[in-house]
Amino acid sequence: MSLLPETGRRVTEIAARAQSAGRAPSLALAVVRDRSLLHFTGAGETPPPDTKTQYRIGSITKTMTATMIMQLRDEGGLALDDPLGRHLPDTPLGGLTVRQLLGHVSGLQREPDGPWWERNTGGDVDKLLAELAFDKIAAPPFRTYHYSNLAYGVLGAVLQRVTGEPWAQLLAKRVLDPLGMRRTTYFPVEPFARGYVVHALDGSLHEEPRLDAGAMASAGQLWSTVTDMAKWAAFLADPAPAMLRRATVDEMCTPVAIQDDAWTAGHGLGPELMRVGERIYVGHGGSMPGYVAVIAVHRPSRTGVVAFANSYGLRGTTIRAVGLEALTAVLDAEPPAPQPWRPAPAPQGEAAELCGRWWWMGGEFEVAGDGADLVMSPVGLTGRVPWRFVRESRDRWRGVSGTNTGEVLVASRGPGGEVTQLDIATFVFSRDPMHLA
Repeated sequence: MSLLPETGRRVTEIAARAQSAGRAPSLALAVVRDRSLLHFTGAGETPPPDTKTQYRIGSITKTMTATMIMQLRDEGGLALDDPLGRHLPDTPLGGLTVRQLLGHVSGLQREPDGPWWERNTGGDVDKLLAELAFDKIAAPPFRTYHYSNLAYGVLGAVLQRVTGEPWAQLLAKRVLDPLGMRRTTYFPVEPFARGYVVHALDGSLHEEPRLDAGAMASAGQLWSTVTDMAKWAAFLADPAPAMLRRATVDEMCTPVAIQDDAWTAGHGLGPELMRVGERIYVGHGGSMPGYVAVIAVHRPSRTGVVAFANSYGLRGTTIRAVGLEALTAVLDAEPPAPQPWRPAPAPQGEAAELCGRWWWMGGEFEVAGDGADLVMSPVGLTGRVPWRFVRESRDRWRGVSGTNTGEVLVASRGPGGEVTQLDIATFVFSRDPMHLA
């Protein structure tokens, strides 16, 4: 599978223009769809980029830290609304919650104390936590979006305290090894691109140090390749259930905060949300001295883009803008083919009794069985997420998708035991088209 020649040329042109005008020593860009690398393009010669060359991915690391937090939540190891004090009892900021830190609404200041952490060797977890104090609150918690690298350093500490394992060891076991991301590493492993600051006046290159971020590693330490990041893009689009339930990734991609008045960017529980036209992309940007990176995924089409450059910024643009331009160009030119229709599994048990047509306030609805689940949709309307219900007990079902997520469906029976009405959150559906309750 690959892009059409004209689409590939367009993506290649976007990357080449960005590298040239942006004055990046090298730039790598890849497009992925349905777990396949559709297209790779590289520009520049320092070094000539390829799919096996590592670049530093910076804050894309945060999406993996968030994934491990959600894994522990699903396993019962913590709750998102746990106060920090439950897991980090020595911090004076124990009233902040895990959820607030994940969505950048904790109010914590952007950076930890001391010299700029991205350009200095970091301390350990105990040192990071010892420096937390009330004066580290820079914005009203849960009322203001305030991006915080410090928050993700603290989340790394939560992971270590809850599991008893260092963050890097936990990452390998829970994320990298299960997905086969063998070229995503804590320290660079050859071949890797050296990172530079490009002098604004003479264009000379100044190589940046590659240091251990210590306790702040959970916010931006990792190195990776476009091949490995294509696997991460595929996970965000269509997660492997053995690693994380799709419903949990959906939850991570639900907005917690909007970043701007135009609603072009927001943040979920880890991933960033980026809107281009009517499309919403999920992913994250990343930067460390000498490097910029972006991953963006259009989940409905399972299409994503990964882009790296080994310069600290691009002149006249951003790596995020380059990645989003390329992804949008691909989706505009090559929308995914419709998924083939497949018959649903035959309804089983009680679900079979509820199938058929139902009416509410003059509107017609169809209930179909999908194995043991119920799927309910308005007749004649497209583009709406169907209501899916799972059985909790006899005549009681719980909504798990669509606008009735979390609501309860109760089936009422007549004297003969037949189902006569469906009550969904006080909205009563009947077999009678004239029913207006």
